[in-house]
Amino acid sequence: MAESFSKEEKAAMRAAAAERRRKFTPEQHAAEVLENYEAMDPADREIGMRIHKIVMAAAPHLAPKTWYGMPAYYKDGKNICFFQAAGKFKVRYCTFGFDVAANLDDGPMWSTGFAVLEVTKDVEKKITEMVKRAAS
Repeated sequence: MAESFSKEEKAAMRAAAAERRRKFTPEQHAAEVLENYEAMDPADREIGMRIHKIVMAAAPHLAPKTWYGMPAYYKDGKNICFFQAAGKFKVRYCTFGFDVAANLDDGPMWSTGFAVLEVTKDVEKKITEMVKRAAS
């Protein structure tokens, strides 16, 4: 028999339901994203804040907003990319991912999620390139 949802998955679903009910301004959404990063453990926060700065520099037209309780970045009301802290689902790496509205199509197959242990210069360059493309 299939297992039920984990407590972390249930929390993410509750967060998504609460997000849909909120009537926030763009500024309130952006502040909530920063609060979300601040609530992370130090290692996740460091990676997440670096990625946040990279995303906002690469595509300043994206609007920060939470998505299932995770920091995400929207264009025209659609999620383009998101950051998932390792602590969110108790895994060994953070995830930087792209949702279906991201403009990343590349032939019959392409990546939509990346494990991130550290933001090096090469990682920063790759994220910048992908975000610019995804948000175009």
